[in-house]
Amino acid sequence: MPKLVKYSLLFCAMVAIITAIAHLSCIYLGEQCFRAQLAPAAIINSAVQGTWLAPVATVFVSLLFLLCAMYAFAGANIIRALPLQRLVLITLATLCTLRGLMAVPLSVMYWQQITGFSLLASLLWFLCGCGFGLGWYFTRPASQLKRNRDRRP
Repeated sequence: MPKLVKYSLLFCAMVAIITAIAHLSCIYLGEQCFRAQLAPAAIINSAVQGTWLAPVATVFVSLLFLLCAMYAFAGANIIRALPLQRLVLITLATLCTLRGLMAVPLSVMYWQQITGFSLLASLLWFLCGCGFGLGWYFTRPASQLKRNRDRRP
């Protein structure tokens, strides 16, 4: 596996871990943190009222981000392969790329809500989509990689 692919997947893992920590920080920081991270109204209302929805949903979403990081580590061969690894990597590549590209039409439609943070987040998730895509491509069996097919006797 090329170093670029491994570093791309490590970048994806770090973004996912930092995102999980940022989400978890809202449980401690409260309503304003949920608002800053553009949480749905139901989550913000739950934080204001002190019900269980906000913290439980936040922990669940954070665990999903940590799972993304685990698959990035597995794709980079830092940990052993996980079940359905290639399917998860291509799914993450698709979702992250779409999340990154959504900034373009949403910036036009909702220009009042665009911030530097939202644009940076979109760029980071687009790059993660590219990284997960590279990971998907290079986790194929060596016999299926194009460069190896060309070396057959």
